[in-house]
Amino acid sequence: MRQCDVCFRHCQLNEGETGFCAARGFIPGQGIVPLNYGRVTALALDPVEKKPLARFHPGSMILSYGSFGCNLRCPFCQNSDISWSDETFSLSRQAFGESPDSARSEYISPEELAATAEYYRDQGNIGVAFTYNEPLVGYEYVRDAARLVHENGMLNVLVTNGCAELTVLEEILPYIDAMNIDLKGFSDYYYSHVLRGNRKMIMDFIEHAAGNCHVELTTLIVPGENDSEDEMRAMTEWIASLPGGCLIPLHVTRFFPRFHMTDRQATDVRLLYRLANVARERLEHVYTGNC
Repeated sequence: MRQCDVCFRHCQLNEGETGFCAARGFIPGQGIVPLNYGRVTALALDPVEKKPLARFHPGSMILSYGSFGCNLRCPFCQNSDISWSDETFSLSRQAFGESPDSARSEYISPEELAATAEYYRDQGNIGVAFTYNEPLVGYEYVRDAARLVHENGMLNVLVTNGCAELTVLEEILPYIDAMNIDLKGFSDYYYSHVLRGNRKMIMDFIEHAAGNCHVELTTLIVPGENDSEDEMRAMTEWIASLPGGCLIPLHVTRFFPRFHMTDRQATDVRLLYRLANVARERLEHVYTGNC
């Protein structure tokens, strides 16, 4: 049995087993490895504002790479087919010699990804964004590809839930220029019971990342879960307490019913604007999204 040390779960795996995230597994003779290494499920040239990043090379495009797997279980996930679905686990089984017809992914090496980013430079591309699923469950690929992107004089962006050990963050930080990190709420109950995550781990991750690269944060406002003014004040007071925290951009975004939360109404736009104004009591750069 081996232990995975990427996030707080510390999954204990026997040979042939896959971790909670579906992206890491114990392969005989290799140990615990990223099963999703280079397995691309989505590749697109996006505006950098879609990450979302409001204050990092605005007006630019960025090549967005996604794989499969996630270590949270957000019931409103908009990319559930590659994050945590039956198809996600089918994809993970390919690494054990199984290739279900339903599994859809292709392999792209770090060298090929860096070369593709370079190819689109003349279309305004500034580099690569690791996004769509949770990139850090396969951080080895992020590290290897981002290093090559840097060698080509281009930039790297990480879009993440921040649910990873600081040792993982240290592995990739030398090659990451900007991050958008989800700070999904500010209560332990919401993180542990709704998202099945760990709020302290995310907070530690944000604090360390913010001291080492450009960081922007995103909070999706889910009706009945994290939509109180008190919670927004507590969250933004903590953000502001970080070194330079008043200048960290916060994206306050609107929820729409999807996946396992189709029983909720979309966030009232007036509520979203009110919470954004509460955030502005402490932070200088607050943006609303999905309105």
